[in-house]
Amino acid sequence: MKTGLYQGTTLKQEMKINPRLYQAMDLLYMPLLDLQQHLKQELLNNPFLDLVEPDAEEEVKQEKEEKEKTEDDEIDWEEILLNGFETGGRREEYEEREYYEPVSVDTKDLGDHLHDQLTLLRLSERELLLGEEVIGNVSDEGYLVCPLEEIVTTLNDFVRVSDGFEDVAPYGMDEAERMLRTIQAFDPAGIAARDLRECILLQLRDSALQELITETGETEPEPSEVDRRLAESLAYRIVRDYFDQLINHRWSEISKELSITPRDVQDAADEVAKLDPKPGLKYSSGGDNYIIPDLIVEKIEGEYLVFLNDTSLPRLKLSRAYRDIAKDKKKFVGENKEFISNKLNSANWMIQAIEQRRQTMLKVMNFIVDRQRDFFDKGVQYLKPLTLREVAEVIDMHESTVSRVTNEKFVQTPRGVFPLKFFFSSGLSTTSGEDVSARGIKAQIEKLVSDEDPAHPLTDQAIVNILKDDGIQIARRTVAKYRDQLGVLSARMRKRV
Repeated sequence: MKTGLYQGTTLKQEMKINPRLYQAMDLLYMPLLDLQQHLKQELLNNPFLDLVEPDAEEEVKQEKEEKEKTEDDEIDWEEILLNGFETGGRREEYEEREYYEPVSVDTKDLGDHLHDQLTLLRLSERELLLGEEVIGNVSDEGYLVCPLEEIVTTLNDFVRVSDGFEDVAPYGMDEAERMLRTIQAFDPAGIAARDLRECILLQLRDSALQELITETGETEPEPSEVDRRLAESLAYRIVRDYFDQLINHRWSEISKELSITPRDVQDAADEVAKLDPKPGLKYSSGGDNYIIPDLIVEKIEGEYLVFLNDTSLPRLKLSRAYRDIAKDKKKFVGENKEFISNKLNSANWMIQAIEQRRQTMLKVMNFIVDRQRDFFDKGVQYLKPLTLREVAEVIDMHESTVSRVTNEKFVQTPRGVFPLKFFFSSGLSTTSGEDVSARGIKAQIEKLVSDEDPAHPLTDQAIVNILKDDGIQIARRTVAKYRDQLGVLSARMRKRV
């Protein structure tokens, strides 16, 4: 093969996506609040964009009617700038209806709450340092996530290499155990437990302590009295000695071991079920999630109508301030001409893209309302199966476009606020030839379980038979899968004596 430099020509086909197409897809994907912020930023960056104020709507509509279309390849700046156009739709009091993202108020988390209780105790600096190290290894759920041995090793390594701790003796396991018991007595009950069993035992101990305080009036009952009260507690003994059987609902096995009735075991299990398995979450610093629906469905005179909840969005038009500039085209040369051309094209495209987004969302939601009319009239059990492809074929758009429209969007309906993805699910066939949504079947399973006899809960096969009587063909393993997704226990675990 001969090597060297040479020139040649090749012919090939390749697809390149216009950057504006990427931006259009991003606009479809944006939820309401994100789009609002994006448009505000565009108003700052592009001088050709301006807000349509409520009192100027009529004037803008008249200008739109008078606009004449041109077929010239060259941009007629004067024509576009002098006439302009709007996105359409009625706007209500922009400033008064504007949404503001809620700001969370700074609150104390679980670590702060435990640290405050630690500082109230009369502790030496040595004990305080150990207590802070233990608290630092408590998870948000309230569990000690690091073995005590590792905590002691880490703390001793820190003391050994840090200035000012030369005279501090190494920490021992006995000392760490005492500090852990001290912290486990803090609020909330069950904190700093090493596993679920210990967490429940700590809460039962705290409950016995509070009962003694109420009965005797003593603020600090004797530990022996608390232990005596716990020895009389069936729930405490079952959790302490038969925890594996308890979590597997083996009432008969426990009752034989303790020579009591299965009903007594179940009553004790009900008492345990009232306790908090994750006590630290009540002090979680997680903020509230606020949802502003992008669409609104209202029932008016028997018909469901779809509206866009976009009154908080800035409505855009081409700026009047640049109309005078467009009158003298001779001023536009070099960089000025390129700047005006780019910004003008960007402004025109942005206005058109926003309008296209509005129309696409309305098309998608109107089809969903027509297809899911039974859901709006009767409830979730009457949801019909629906896929993105079906919607795309009907509204003559690509499936990916429909996916972007429905992603992270919410709709307010007479039955509540739902994500648009809620209305899409697979389906099963019925004996009558109709299709039923998987989400609707889940709702039926949930209702069957809620209405069952607790002493004789429905097995998965029994649910299959009931659904079969209703004309729904479904496999037992599918019922088990849906039941797991709903968080419903098996029949053996739901049975009560």
